[in-house]
Amino acid sequence: QVQLVESGGGSVQPGGSLRLSCAASGYIGSRYLMGWFRQSPGKEREGVAGIDSVGRTSYADSVKDRFTISKDAAKNTTLYLQMNNLRPEDTATYYCAAGPGDWTSGTVVAPNGEYAMDYWGKGTLVTISS
Repeated sequence: QVQLVESGGGSVQPGGSLRLSCAASGYIGSRYLMGWFRQSPGKEREGVAGIDSVGRTSYADSVKDRFTISKDAAKNTTLYLQMNNLRPEDTATYYCAAGPGDWTSGTVVAPNGEYAMDYWGKGTLVTISS
């Protein structure tokens, strides 16, 4: 059984930065597709960034060139999301998720990508406000 625990959320001003972390326990290894999703009140959950089992990454258009997804290179047990130049519209609860390793990173940011994921964290709140 895989467990995912997010951390690093908080409140920052527009233009600021945050780094989210997701600690994975149980058997995860490098075989899983991993990604970050987010959900704002009244909106559907959307895929933000994904990284597949060979390290390829994909991003939603709204976060390209601002967010960077990465994994701990040594153990593949920690997932990160570096978020720069944050905007008020980035305010959301951010979730870490893991899915089957044969999916590509684009699955995370594709429509309905959340349905491909098997395991979810409980989320961490990010608030961007002046």
